[in-house]
Amino acid sequence: MKITLFSTAEHACSYLKNQQAVSHFVAPQQQNLPFVYNLLSQQGFRRSGDHIYQPSCRSCKECIPVRLPVDDFMPSKSQKRCIKKNRRLKMISNNHPEFESYMPLYRKYINSRHTDGDMYPANLEQFKQFLHSSWCETLALEWYLEEELVAVAFTDVLADSLSAIYTIFDPELSRYSLGTFAITQQVEMAKHMHRKYLYLGFWIKPCRVMSYKGNFRPIECFQNDHWQRFNKKDA
Repeated sequence: MKITLFSTAEHACSYLKNQQAVSHFVAPQQQNLPFVYNLLSQQGFRRSGDHIYQPSCRSCKECIPVRLPVDDFMPSKSQKRCIKKNRRLKMISNNHPEFESYMPLYRKYINSRHTDGDMYPANLEQFKQFLHSSWCETLALEWYLEEELVAVAFTDVLADSLSAIYTIFDPELSRYSLGTFAITQQVEMAKHMHRKYLYLGFWIKPCRVMSYKGNFRPIECFQNDHWQRFNKKDA
């Protein structure tokens, strides 16, 4: 099957200051996009809206695609405490994400965590363009604390894996580590759905908001055109 890729022009990197970014992306008219997405996920590609892309920067290789082999995942002591702390939360899996109803939480999250990013100020159209796809199955995992929505994780369903796209949560509940909790529960969801991997996107060590992905073990990193497993913290 022929897959046509294009490249973006250089633009300011969203993650690292003073860096220029370039991405490869699949031609929008590409046929059988669900199949292509599943195939290219195994090569480190991601989805944003209807676009499948991968960073291909000329002078920087900090964006490392990572995934968790779910059957081998072992939560750390702190992650076990996080799971226990959130045992009161009720989860609902929604296969028709309700972006309008998530908007208050999304706005609260962006206004607290990402005022210096591309998503600020938060608006519904941008929110949907980022996460909704016309051809991809996406679950919205919703967590409630006493009937109040406190977190939503958007997860793509692939043939042999899940792909964690984005998580929003109530920043006033930082003591609950809801971002970490959401990843552990997506691992459990992947196991329940008999998927092998949970893709986490890009591990960017110099970027504070992206470096947390290195806290999960074992983790597999896509480098030099193949996946390498790391079991310890020294990856």
